[in-house]
Amino acid sequence: MTIALLLLVSALVIAAVAYSRTRPSRHDRAMRDVLDAADALEAQLRVARAEIEAMTGGDGDDPVGEAMREMLRQRLWLRDHGPDASLAQLDEVRTSIDAARGRIDQQLSRIAQARAPVA
Repeated sequence: MTIALLLLVSALVIAAVAYSRTRPSRHDRAMRDVLDAADALEAQLRVARAEIEAMTGGDGDDPVGEAMREMLRQRLWLRDHGPDASLAQLDEVRTSIDAARGRIDQQLSRIAQARAPVA
């Protein structure tokens, strides 16, 4: 009986260790969330660029260009500092990206309203 109990406890300990090693850490999840948010913002910026070009015929300045460059700077920061960044720093980057997405959403809404025919 004692041997069976020891084997059961050992199996549970091994299973717990294996689970904890395969489960992503909070830092890994935070990095993944930031990268997912960055991907979503980049896609949104591409839509915004296409909408603006559709309205202006592609002439003039590229108002989305600076936002795209900022995304590149954030991605480079994540590449260089993300693995060692604190959760607070990653949360700050994620918050910044989410705020930028909100601003782009507002701009896209304004573009859609401007393109809508007046009734």
